[in-house]
Amino acid sequence: MKCIPFRATGSAAIAASLTPPGPIELICVKLHLNAVGGAAENFTVTINSNTAAAYDTILYSQDMNAVKDVFWLPNQPVPILNCDVIDFAYANSNSKTYGLEAIYRRTGT
Repeated sequence: MKCIPFRATGSAAIAASLTPPGPIELICVKLHLNAVGGAAENFTVTINSNTAAAYDTILYSQDMNAVKDVFWLPNQPVPILNCDVIDFAYANSNSKTYGLEAIYRRTGT
């Protein structure tokens, strides 16, 4: 199946959401900052469950204080079902320019 990119960029806080067109598998997430984050703030990838907040799940978290690049490649593709949304968040209080990319593939119709 064809892999599809989701992209976001800017220099403010990251508050991006991938709303899948149906069931998908999340393949990887890449984040690049123009310089290390410089503050103890986490970049997170979270399943925002369509069922209820009790089912929201943090898939990945990385303190960006001394980090410039993130490449998260799960051991296996992460299935996203039930119209769940994937939220990407990072406070980015030092206003670093970022490029965020998530690669996924559709698994159903």
